Amino acid sequence: MKILLSNDDGINAAGIQALREAMETIGEVVIVAPDRPKSASGHGITVHKPLRVDEIRYSNSSTKGYAVNGTPSDCVKLALEGLLTKRPDIVVSGINFGPNLGTDVLYSGTVSAALEGVIHGIPSIAVSLASYEKEDYTLAARTAIQIVKAVVEKGLPDETLLNINVPAVPEKEIKGITVTKLGKRIYKNTFEKRKDPRGRDYYWMAGEAVDLAGDPDTDINAVKRNEISVTPIVFDITNYQLIKKLQEWNLSLER
Repeated sequence: MKILLSNDDGINAAGIQALREAMETIGEVVIVAPDRPKSASGHGITVHKPLRVDEIRYSNSSTKGYAVNGTPSDCVKLALEGLLTKRPDIVVSGINFGPNLGTDVLYSGTVSAALEGVIHGIPSIAVSLASYEKEDYTLAARTAIQIVKAVVEKGLPDETLLNINVPAVPEKEIKGITVTKLGKRIYKNTFEKRKDPRGRDYYWMAGEAVDLAGDPDTDINAVKRNEISVTPIVFDITNYQLIKKLQEWNLSLER
């Protein structure tokens, strides 16, 4: 099995190294990841400057790493269209330091790296540790192994990725793996107005997550219950239910 790894925390992040070591036990691994943290970069790609690549070797490992001065989406796109001579069987993004729950997936570079794999027709998953404080990736890495094996064996529908969030609690407190849907999470953004040394205004954004109460079957509520959340996500965001209603509007170009 050939496995392509990427992330948005940067190629030197502890999460992707834990993931590398886990994936090396089940297949041939290559890493193509940003050369520095690119969190919350969404699905941005680089079009106004060249991408540069530095090759990295890991001690006691046959894995090759490529550090790219671009976004997570750049990394996977470049890997699949320029760097790799053999198409991978699966793309795995992570392990992210921090959750990617609900509407977080719209901003997440971790999820976007997996989405780029899906765009290229490759089964893909994104894995996150649902904590900004604890950095023990052991359970998340083991979960990734289990899900990768299942995906490669059973396959995924076209245009679909799996988004996995692992609670950062001792394994004995984990209540199982739950298949979920995306919850609703918004951010109370706070913009602090400041002045630079030249007297010009600038704004520094900070955000506090607000989870909207609702369906117990969401990824947000599953993680709160100490369940590992597995959410299938599709990139076709067309509202098919609205198409017929819009057609009934009889829209026409006014001349």
